[in-house]
Amino acid sequence: MQTLLLLLALGQETDPIRAAYSKREAEISMRDGKKLFTSIYAPRDASKPYPILLNRTPYSVSPYGADTYKKSLGPSDHFSKDGYIFVYQDVRGRNMSEGDFLNVTPHRPDKKGPADIDESTDAFDTIEWLLKNVPNHNGRVGMWGISYPGFYTAAGSIDAHPALKAISPQAPVSDWFIGDDFHHNGCFFLVHAWGFFNRFGRPRPMPAIPQPLPPSNSPDAYGFLLEAGPLAELDRKHLKGQIAFWSDLMGHGTYDAFWKARNLRPHLKDMKPAVMTVGGWFDAENLFGALEVYKAIEKQSPGATNVLVMGPWWHGQWAGDAGSALGRVQFGSKTGDTYRTDIQFPFFTHYLKGSGELKLPEAQVFETGANRWRTFDAWPPRDLKPAVLHFRAGGRLAFEGPDDAAGFDEYESDPARPVPYIAGQSGGMSREYMVEDQRYASSRPDVLVYRTEALTEDVTLAGPLVPSLHVSTTGTDSDWVVKLVDVYPDDFPDPTPPVPGLKMGGYQQLVRGEPFRGKYRKGFEKPEPFEPGKVETVEFPMPDVFHTFKKGHRIMVQVQSTWFPLVDRNPQKFTDIYAAKPEDFQKATQRVHRAKEAPSGLKLHLLK
Repeated sequence: MQTLLLLLALGQETDPIRAAYSKREAEISMRDGKKLFTSIYAPRDASKPYPILLNRTPYSVSPYGADTYKKSLGPSDHFSKDGYIFVYQDVRGRNMSEGDFLNVTPHRPDKKGPADIDESTDAFDTIEWLLKNVPNHNGRVGMWGISYPGFYTAAGSIDAHPALKAISPQAPVSDWFIGDDFHHNGCFFLVHAWGFFNRFGRPRPMPAIPQPLPPSNSPDAYGFLLEAGPLAELDRKHLKGQIAFWSDLMGHGTYDAFWKARNLRPHLKDMKPAVMTVGGWFDAENLFGALEVYKAIEKQSPGATNVLVMGPWWHGQWAGDAGSALGRVQFGSKTGDTYRTDIQFPFFTHYLKGSGELKLPEAQVFETGANRWRTFDAWPPRDLKPAVLHFRAGGRLAFEGPDDAAGFDEYESDPARPVPYIAGQSGGMSREYMVEDQRYASSRPDVLVYRTEALTEDVTLAGPLVPSLHVSTTGTDSDWVVKLVDVYPDDFPDPTPPVPGLKMGGYQQLVRGEPFRGKYRKGFEKPEPFEPGKVETVEFPMPDVFHTFKKGHRIMVQVQSTWFPLVDRNPQKFTDIYAAKPEDFQKATQRVHRAKEAPSGLKLHLLK
């Protein structure tokens, strides 16, 4: 027995979290009587009060059991070392919490009684309970979360509890039809939705400790999903109707009431807590959400403390990674370390502990290409010059408009041979696709390529991009994928120290790519077919960029109609794509017009 006690004591000493924090588990009653499972980690040193940091998640607060501890606490190690009360909660209907789970719970602005619950009320009731039942707090609460927990952070700040002083929604989900995760401009992000809901969406008994989920079906998503056939066949063969939200995805193919109710942005008004929204320029999942949550609060809560941080990161990279590279693209410094130490920690310290000088600007953003942090008093920056990169004859790209009376470029788009979104293979959505080398696509006959001459000076783009295309098709529907690419010079230096097999000369780095489903060109609520051969205008916003194309580089724009399996295949026939049959899929000849009266190009903003 003495040996066992000694071993336990030694184990506690070698576990800094267990040594410094005690853990308790609670079931917190909400106003409608449902109980939400909550883990609470409090400093063992009770000589002073501490603020509370709350994280609400659908992904599990594991490990479960009062004597089993997380390996780390809070947004970073800075917080556990400094001393906070950390609270993790399974959201309603997930894992060990009671109630019914709703994906991206609709917000209820007009509440009439205890049955009218949403993520705002659940956060409010949780904070109220914590203040009454957790000793030794200082009366101040903060919330943070990445991705889906970022949604719960933003939603929980609406009509906030007075004790909620600071929040940080990081890569938050905001609108699952227009730009986050599973749809972009009406295009279904197939590989991401399949990889996520094939696991997350599986029914299981509630409440219950979560069990390991099955692996994905194939290491080659392109081959697996192409062979599976149309979306209806994928469901029939593999999901067999077992995933309720997949059925919702298939049943709501337009921006209808179902999706509008799940758009968080209109409700982000009259914000009382200080807000720091965080995102990554190369976030494959929720780049849209980070930018749009910041912009919505800025517009609808003009008096709020609302700041934006954007780094050169993949989804959540800022939470623990050095942030020095993504794939083959190097960023020149440990951007993640800078964020955690100099930005995130001071923000919460200031608002939750009332200490530390805070000098955060309105927008602290990383300038990719130039590889440096910049600060601005607004985002997008105020002093931007609008410009257009025009498509010209011979695959040229220029700031000068065309003077040709007629002209177009065309390609045949075949849904049976879709353009892959990466050069290699991946079983899921590759996070590196956001900076993927586009040379594999440049050589395909179904991809149009336009490029500038080598730049004689640096060119910096900031803010939104808007492709403006004059197009025609022999079909009655079509997707239009537009990609902005940074073409490195052939003599571009390799990294120092060298990385085996890494050669960057001639690299064609994707800076921003975005698809648009053509039938939504006049509105996402009511799709309209194309008239074969008729020239029509397709314009759509792409998420913001902040990128410098260095002297000697070239700017490239690519246009295509498939991007598989990132985006599901458009049959190129006007139909309900979610119910399309194999015989609905057809080849189509796509034309992009570039004449004086029908110019196509990319609208952008230059920062001098």
